[in-house]
Amino acid sequence: MRAMSDIRCPRGPVVLALGLLVTATSLAAQSGRTPAPAKRGMVTSSHHLASTVGTEVLKRGGNAVDAAVATALALAVTLPGAGNVGGGGFLVYHGADGRTTAFNFREKAPLAASPTMFLDESGQIRANSNHEGLLSVGVPGTVAGLALAHQRLGNRPWRELVQPAIDLAEKGIPMSWNDVGFLRWVRENAAEYPTTARAFLKNGNELYEPGDLWKQPDLAATLKRIRDRGADGFYGGETARLVAAHMRKYGGLITEEDLTQYQAVEQEPIHGTYRGYDVYAMSPPTSGGVALVEMLNILEGFNLKEMGHNSALYLHLLAESMRRAFADRAQYLGDPAFNADIPIARLTSKEYAKSLRERIDLFRASPSDPAAIAAAPEGEHTTHISVVDSAGNAVALTYTLEGGYGARIVVEGAGFLLNNEMGDFNPIPGRTDTAGLIGTAPNLVAPGKRMLSSMTPTIVARDGKPVLVIGSPGGRTIPNTVLQVVLNVVDHGMNVAQAVEAGRIHHQWLPDVVRFERWAVSPDTRRLFEMLGHRVEIGGSQGQAMGIFIDRERGLLHGVADSRAFDGRVVGY
Repeated sequence: MRAMSDIRCPRGPVVLALGLLVTATSLAAQSGRTPAPAKRGMVTSSHHLASTVGTEVLKRGGNAVDAAVATALALAVTLPGAGNVGGGGFLVYHGADGRTTAFNFREKAPLAASPTMFLDESGQIRANSNHEGLLSVGVPGTVAGLALAHQRLGNRPWRELVQPAIDLAEKGIPMSWNDVGFLRWVRENAAEYPTTARAFLKNGNELYEPGDLWKQPDLAATLKRIRDRGADGFYGGETARLVAAHMRKYGGLITEEDLTQYQAVEQEPIHGTYRGYDVYAMSPPTSGGVALVEMLNILEGFNLKEMGHNSALYLHLLAESMRRAFADRAQYLGDPAFNADIPIARLTSKEYAKSLRERIDLFRASPSDPAAIAAAPEGEHTTHISVVDSAGNAVALTYTLEGGYGARIVVEGAGFLLNNEMGDFNPIPGRTDTAGLIGTAPNLVAPGKRMLSSMTPTIVARDGKPVLVIGSPGGRTIPNTVLQVVLNVVDHGMNVAQAVEAGRIHHQWLPDVVRFERWAVSPDTRRLFEMLGHRVEIGGSQGQAMGIFIDRERGLLHGVADSRAFDGRVVGY
């Protein structure tokens, strides 16, 4: 059916079903949450201590990059489930002068990796080895990325940015309620994960209670080497020796050569436009920026405001846009260093979006062909930092360990958790199924290759100036979470706190199901949505968005830390 490119709310005698689809909106759309104000600078992250560290850097004259670096390193101490020096991620920068750039510090496959490394003799994945154990660990990129961004754009001394994290690790922090479940898991699995037990349990065997002082001396020593030698303090010397020794002792692949060869990359972000705004998001090897711009281009042809936030028709169009973007994600995207022909220009073009939009039926869900491409699973334990400094420079930084606490393995003597990012590669070459396995070539394992991601650090600008800084954890759901926050601000006129708190949905092509947050829509809206042919799954919270809106008319910053983040906080001055 031909799409109606500028559909408006029904007036007068129109099809009753369409009227119901438009008018049955979500009760969650009317969030009364108020964003936190500040006049000069602001940091929002998933832990209050880290946000405070970053804001203190801003007060001392640091810029947005300085504050992002200090916040990320502090999160490596305060947020062990996702903050890290043993993982990787992406940073998008938009200067007050209009300059934009991005930094890619995604993890890499070890040099000894191979496309079939996770398979047994029958061609099946061996004991979940792509997600558990040392084979699941990619070469970490976080320290290299933070150091490169600081080298190119920072203005405070590197040592000054690392020291607060050292202080937190040495002096100790209150154990969070957020980590209680992990601590119990560690005690139950201490025999299999002895180095993790030594780092996370009292005397290696007793549970910390929430509020107990937790010190991390081995991590402090690692951070001191990073403070004193920069990236070389992680990728060479004692830290590299400890990582390589741990791998040899327990059966991993990463060597000192892997660490020495690792390099972060400065590259151009993805750029798109939406209703007069410029959208800058991260480019491959993450799919986030491409998917976000593709979905925005599709939706730009509809009058979303008049449909009503989270009405059944509105959610139908979101789901159909997500379906198409995730199909393209699986078919085309991977590490551009190994896939030189990724059609980024076509996927992010208005013309391509128009062709996709014209195939959306306003009254019926599209089929997701089981013989086509499925989306590979990703962990949801990522974290995001948004920063704006007094000059108006903005940073969106998303980084991750992949699963909760990554591989759940602490490097012996070094005190930090390792990622399990190798699970983001396609594990079985040539096999794609409706359960979520994908075997297409762009994201197969290869030595030195970066695995595909969904991280979507994003900065929305107008007239060359940043307006909205946003990002979220959530694995495959990340581009869709960021999409909905942007739409909430631009189309629905929400303040940034309302935009972040509103209920969310997720669709990813295959499996063909739309996931609703439990509070996202009313029962009436769900029923109308299902009448269009969508299969719905009700779940818990989706993402933990951290956002800052720059109100140039009033000269204020408005920030929010998603209430879905247990310890999150926005701190400004």
